[in-house]
Amino acid sequence: MTDFRKNDFPGGSVWLVGAGPGDAELLTRKAERLIGEASVVFYDALVGADILEMAARSARLVHVGKRSGRHSKDQGTIDTLIVEAALQGEKVVRLKGGDPAIFGRATEELEACRAAGIAVRICPGVTAASAAAASLGASLTLRGLARKLTFVTAHARAGEELELDWARLADPEATLAVYMGKAAAPQVSAKLITAGLPAETPVALVENASLPAERQFHTRLDLLPLAARTALGDGPALLLIGAAMARPDGVDAVMEHVAEQSAD
Repeated sequence: MTDFRKNDFPGGSVWLVGAGPGDAELLTRKAERLIGEASVVFYDALVGADILEMAARSARLVHVGKRSGRHSKDQGTIDTLIVEAALQGEKVVRLKGGDPAIFGRATEELEACRAAGIAVRICPGVTAASAAAASLGASLTLRGLARKLTFVTAHARAGEELELDWARLADPEATLAVYMGKAAAPQVSAKLITAGLPAETPVALVENASLPAERQFHTRLDLLPLAARTALGDGPALLLIGAAMARPDGVDAVMEHVAEQSAD
């Protein structure tokens, strides 16, 4: 059988690779292979040293991370660096935390490569919401309680209002995953409650999901601002909002509801 992988990373091409939530063991086998084959790796701030160690010793490692408004490179510069490296015949990996296609600015880099005639592909990664739910021992969806899963980012420029469709997000039959939600927690809480989501809606906060420094905290929607301010540190945090995020001690009530749904 032909191994097509031998031909999927020629010189002068680019892979956008998902580094996952941080735990190197959650990296896909394909991602590990591509990192090892790259001649240059442009990596984000949240990519850990143990993942970067998978690169060849001869590979150039270039930090282009953006975090909490402290940008080492603007997006246009990153696009230019990727394109220039590929045009010089390098095997380019753009290594992004989580999944490149989920709040990863992948579109800009894909378009820049395509405009320059450069072959570019995506290697998906485990996104933070999946890692957080796994650490919590929870399911993001639950028959009869959480029929939908919505991902949003709470990142907004300083001084700007967070513009989201709060009426649609305030869905009692959905789980809402809010990326970069720590600073915006007061606004998220107030807007969702105003839009009709009950104040007692369960919320799980997970900081540094999948890493040794991970922190977890359970609260309710009306207490979310206090929890985000006092229970978390300086790491990246995810908010998971919805009935499926009920504390483990509420599992009996959840399973009773599921049993009722099954009997219908």
